[in-house]
Amino acid sequence: MSLTQRASNPTRLLVVDDEPVLAELLVDSLTFAGYEVSVARTGSEALNSVTEYQPALIILDVNLPDFNGFVVAARLRAGGDDTPIIFLTARDAPTDLRDGFGAGGDDYLTKPFRLEELRLRIDAVLRRTLTPTAGDSSTLKVADLVVDVDGRRAWRGNVPIELSTIEFSLLRHLATHPNKVFSTADLSRHAWGSDSKADASTVHLGMSGLRRKVNRPGQSMIDTVADLGYVMRVPQH
Repeated sequence: MSLTQRASNPTRLLVVDDEPVLAELLVDSLTFAGYEVSVARTGSEALNSVTEYQPALIILDVNLPDFNGFVVAARLRAGGDDTPIIFLTARDAPTDLRDGFGAGGDDYLTKPFRLEELRLRIDAVLRRTLTPTAGDSSTLKVADLVVDVDGRRAWRGNVPIELSTIEFSLLRHLATHPNKVFSTADLSRHAWGSDSKADASTVHLGMSGLRRKVNRPGQSMIDTVADLGYVMRVPQH
């Protein structure tokens, strides 16, 4: 049973694609699966629709008539919007994947794709972003770092930390298991799912941003462990 079938109100999705046939196919398939679906045809329409429609998730084509989906995602993230994004694109080069995740995407599906795979990925992303991971408490505290799981917010001391969806997912995982070293493969599975195309360089990109935002001069909490991965250290006083 999908997330939408368990909810009293259908989950809103925004499909951003300028191909009428594909957009109509996605609307029909996802509506049948229990979602409420709206469509935008351009990047500009997408930005306006996110504000007006307030979707729980965006299915975003990369190639759009005005500006590409990576730009849409980057503008949303720069404006503080953390709505989850699944990119749809014919591009599958490693640099394109890094651009997508670097712009704030949560998953990346290449065309052609199976509708069932898209539905599974939608459920997986919503499960990660709308509900706490098993074992998480509502608030995680590691020294002066506070992670509000339900509110999807974080602070270091009294200073709020602005995080992308992926950065928050990585931070939550590390804060749930302080002093435990995770490989890039471990973090990739947690943040993007076991079938994601995200590679090690994409994880490094996300962790680089997270370390820059969380660590303080002389008060580093997230460290790299040579040849092993990453760890959140509990500061020793």
